[in-house]
Amino acid sequence: MPAPVILDGRIVRLEPLAPQHVPGLVAAAAALGGPAGFTIVPHGDQEARTYVFQAEAAQLAGTALAFAIITVADDCVVGATRFTRLDYWQGPLSWPLSAEPVTALPGGSIPDAVEIGNTWLTPAVRGGQVNLEAKLLLLSHAFDSWGVRRVSLRADARNQRSRAAIERLGAVSDGVRRAHSRGLDGAVRDTAFYSILHDEWPGVRLRILEQLAVRALRRAPLIPATPASLRALACQLG
Repeated sequence: MPAPVILDGRIVRLEPLAPQHVPGLVAAAAALGGPAGFTIVPHGDQEARTYVFQAEAAQLAGTALAFAIITVADDCVVGATRFTRLDYWQGPLSWPLSAEPVTALPGGSIPDAVEIGNTWLTPAVRGGQVNLEAKLLLLSHAFDSWGVRRVSLRADARNQRSRAAIERLGAVSDGVRRAHSRGLDGAVRDTAFYSILHDEWPGVRLRILEQLAVRALRRAPLIPATPASLRALACQLG
């Protein structure tokens, strides 16, 4: 499995999700005022502890690497995100195919392709620099440190806000899979799939940096660290 790593940015820091993040997750989720709709968000202390426990179990199983999103300015947890669906390719293939079982994966613990998902943010920081820099940190680690060939992203086809955010990154649509799975609301959902390939990464990185520069000029506010102030700021920005 890939080793846990802290990803440091100018605006946010991504830390491997751990029990010390539970109070911050609870505060960040409280500002939502209820279910997020399309993404699992832990509400209350017990749900947050279960959320962290499951994320740690997935990391130990090698199926995901989850992060708390923390603002650098005030050390405040504002959401979570993760690498998931780590894909290890078995190439190059030879013919005829061998009947011998595969006993080791080329490249060891470094995946060939990953997905970024399960991202949620407290309302006060949506649409600003936080999500953009978090995505920049994740994509940089995937492409520049791991050398993956593809990063995938997906969204419930009904979730226009998430789809627009993914498209602004410069990700390419891979289409919509109809009746793909059951959504959190119980409805059978269509899923929109997107991807960024290794050769496309330099252009995507430049695009994200340009968007970060534009938002910096707008002086998008960074949030304070209390649930009450999160709610107040969310109302102001809304």
